[in-house]
Amino acid sequence: MERQSETIVWETLAEKALQGELLTLEEASHVLTAPDEELLHILQAAYKVRKHYYSNKVKLNMIMNAKSGNCSEDCGYCSQSSKSSAEVESYKLLDKDLIVKGAYEAMERKVGTYCIVASGRGPTNREIDQVIEAVKEIKNTTPLKICTCLGILSDDKAKKLKEAGVDRYNHNLNTSEAHHINITTTHTYSDRIETLENIKRAGISPCSGCIIGMGETHADIYNTAVELRNIDADSIPVNFLHPIEGTKLESLNELNPRFCLKVLALFRFINPSKEIRISGGREVNLRSLQVLGLYAANSLFVGDYLTTDGQEFHSDHQMIEDLGFEIEEC
Repeated sequence: MERQSETIVWETLAEKALQGELLTLEEASHVLTAPDEELLHILQAAYKVRKHYYSNKVKLNMIMNAKSGNCSEDCGYCSQSSKSSAEVESYKLLDKDLIVKGAYEAMERKVGTYCIVASGRGPTNREIDQVIEAVKEIKNTTPLKICTCLGILSDDKAKKLKEAGVDRYNHNLNTSEAHHINITTTHTYSDRIETLENIKRAGISPCSGCIIGMGETHADIYNTAVELRNIDADSIPVNFLHPIEGTKLESLNELNPRFCLKVLALFRFINPSKEIRISGGREVNLRSLQVLGLYAANSLFVGDYLTTDGQEFHSDHQMIEDLGFEIEEC
């Protein structure tokens, strides 16, 4: 009877999500601390919500690391930070032809959204112009959606990107407001919120997510998910910390695959209609349980991340097919 009563609880959370009701912190904690034997029931409830909005379709995204290293910020998770001693490749913003070439590669991988990412606090006017030049050619020659991730962004630069055809802008909250100071000190949580508001005013779709496993509490995870709901982020990448030697968080190893799956389910319950994307760190944290994440999430990054390797994209295609799901192509 106990197993049956637990199952009813998870179904209740799914119904609340479908009705637009926000889970309480207590309910969220119930998900994150549930016994592992309840995991499949939790995923089944999350899948009910996911299927309502996205059927069995999976969106694919690909990152182009267009500018790497030499970042002045002190983000504790990042190997590109000036405070990191990790060995990473450093280079200035790639020229237009290389960025456009990456878009054609994305098409071959059945990707729908191509993400142009550049390290640094924020883009210079010259860098904005370079990105715009590439975006215009990509939009003229492919059906891809374009997402840019260039750091802190002003109103006027956001408007320029919109005029060029940028569909989406990524600027992750990464963690809760309370935990933010433990992760970075060179910019504030408010700086991140302001950038998201700037891109929304410009008419660009907001993409913002988190990194799980940075020493945060369950309340921090809940509050981050709720803040993303309040911001009305259209796309929510859920990253799982991949500790890199030489970074501030190199010694953290808090995650296991079952907990990661519970986090994905919680984000689906709190942001039921949004694109929930399994992002950086999925291969090293979800490991053999990666495919189960798609019962809650409806999106994946394919290929490599910024400074870490991803799974070979044919394996991702096979994983989706084996599950009986379908890639949502352009």
